[in-house]
Amino acid sequence: MTREELTQIFGKWCKKLRLTPGWDLSLQFVEDPGWRKTGDFKIDCTDRKAILLLNSANPKQENLEEVIVHELMHIKMYPLDQVTESLITSHFEEGTPARRFAYTQFFTALEQTVEELSKCFLLEFGENRELSFGRCAREKSFNDLFEGLQNIE
Repeated sequence: MTREELTQIFGKWCKKLRLTPGWDLSLQFVEDPGWRKTGDFKIDCTDRKAILLLNSANPKQENLEEVIVHELMHIKMYPLDQVTESLITSHFEEGTPARRFAYTQFFTALEQTVEELSKCFLLEFGENRELSFGRCAREKSFNDLFEGLQNIE
């Protein structure tokens, strides 16, 4: 996909998710081949501005529209993200197992929710409805995960 096509898709999804005109959003392409993410964002919640960073050097996902929707969904859910993170930091002492557990559970649930919502919107309204399986390709197979485990008995 060209940068122009990605910019058009970005604009479409900003409107579809009702992020604009309430937010000032910008798409920035990352050229650094060492950058390990496919997408990320920088946000100024107070001023309601955000920059979506999209890896154009070596993306890990095949469907960049899916990445755009996913990252924009993070912006959509950012207020809830901040409230939950504030609750964790105010109730759990820094460096404790309880705080690490709360953070892990929260961020896992957040990523799963954002990804599920992204897939739903993409499958309903996306131009490219093929889901990316790039991360799965790098994972061990089910059999590989259990190879060599000893029976507990």
